[in-house]
Amino acid sequence: MRLAGQKADNWLLRQCPKVLELPFVDGIKRPDRDNAIDVYIGDEYMDVLRDGAWQKIFKVKPDVFTAEEKRAWLDTQTGVSLGSDAFFPFSDNIERAKKSGVMYIAEPGGSVRDDAVIECCDKYGMAMAFTGIRLFHH
Repeated sequence: MRLAGQKADNWLLRQCPKVLELPFVDGIKRPDRDNAIDVYIGDEYMDVLRDGAWQKIFKVKPDVFTAEEKRAWLDTQTGVSLGSDAFFPFSDNIERAKKSGVMYIAEPGGSVRDDAVIECCDKYGMAMAFTGIRLFHH
């Protein structure tokens, strides 16, 4: 869940107006723009904001997208849906999902800890539906 949550957060951060309004140089190629966005929203943001680098990517040097700004934006994101083809065996998965604005979960059910997971969903007002179909095998 941690990796999926990080990927969801990155997608959500890419939708932030501060990111959507980045002043890219004319003619920048899509892969270069996408890579610059990924670096800008990540921990290595100085790789695109240092002198000599930003001029190749941006018309004007953008301000740092601070951790506080990122968290504030992510905290506004609600109504996110999460689907899984495997059950959630621990409530910490739900705690992590909540950080990404998840309010709706579809999963197969069938864990011996379903009660704890349901209790955690109830704590946050999250809806969980059991599909009864488990596609994940190992």
